[in-house]
Amino acid sequence: MRGADRRTEGLFSYVSCESRVPACHPLRAILPVADAALTALTDEFQQLYALNGRPSIAPEKLLRALLLQAFYSVRSERQLMEQLDYNLLFRWFVGLGVDDPVWDVTVFTKNRDRLLEGAIAAKFLRAVLARPKVKALLSDEHFSVDGTLIQAWASMKSFRPKDGSGEPADPGRNGERDFHGEQRTNETHASATDPEAKLFRKGRGKEAKLSFIGHALMENRHGLLVDSRVSEANGTAERDVAETMLAAVPGRHPLTVGGDKGFDTRGFIAALRELKVTPHVAQNTTNRRSAIDGRTTRHPGYVASQRIRKRIEEAFGWIKEIALQRRARHRGKDRVGWQFTLAAAAYNLIRLPKLLAAA
Repeated sequence: MRGADRRTEGLFSYVSCESRVPACHPLRAILPVADAALTALTDEFQQLYALNGRPSIAPEKLLRALLLQAFYSVRSERQLMEQLDYNLLFRWFVGLGVDDPVWDVTVFTKNRDRLLEGAIAAKFLRAVLARPKVKALLSDEHFSVDGTLIQAWASMKSFRPKDGSGEPADPGRNGERDFHGEQRTNETHASATDPEAKLFRKGRGKEAKLSFIGHALMENRHGLLVDSRVSEANGTAERDVAETMLAAVPGRHPLTVGGDKGFDTRGFIAALRELKVTPHVAQNTTNRRSAIDGRTTRHPGYVASQRIRKRIEEAFGWIKEIALQRRARHRGKDRVGWQFTLAAAAYNLIRLPKLLAAA
């Protein structure tokens, strides 16, 4: 018998968000790991807030909401609040009850500088990896390094001469201006929207875009990201930041690091050897002599590093496509770097449940 098409609106609800989330849902395995890392940051959060006054939204809830934004490719914080209002799964993960009101979207704007000042994204990434069961999965000897372009939140029209001579010919906020044939460089021009973004091209024949460079250091055992940073876009940034990240690796035992041909320079190889890091980078022999020779490439470990290092592209692919970091949603290197690092932590979180179960 056909049922009646009636709308039933109950006055009271006795169903919790916990009972609505399936026992086999992937977020059930992710939430304990994230909560353990947030608990470890309690002292850090305490230093960022005043001891008295009106209570603000808990930073733990803000970070859980931002993790959901990365997990589910939510393109804006305003849309994230819309989802949080009616999505019971989101409410359960963040820690809101069915009847709890969601906060205003400006809460992220007001608290972002506070979390940025405390470097919470980087500390959260380290806290996730510092859990004993997670730490047992990491390699402390073999790493890979690479960089990827992040398009800045600025248009090419905003890239104007620093002397102020390149104002739009047409009136208005977004007036038209023909800049074809004009020679524009980072020395003479800057973006009026995001001055820290630099004009950079990915390779020969590619168009130049206002960009930053995102960097990541991956351990080679399970492909988890152990460090991530964002720098300005220039020809030496990948090598400079890679050296900085490797110098920050704890311990004094010898390391190996895999990389692509862009890291095969004499200066970078010499800097790695001073750090007691064996360079397992791809040889660049195009019209030149490689900085590494058969003394390094003859070992089986070099071949293994070259095979495993490509897995870092999987992390970059997830961060840029799923976490929507292909183009920055904020302006300035620090804010872009904060969002990129939080996306790297989210990438580790989605991979950890299966790795922990297998271990």
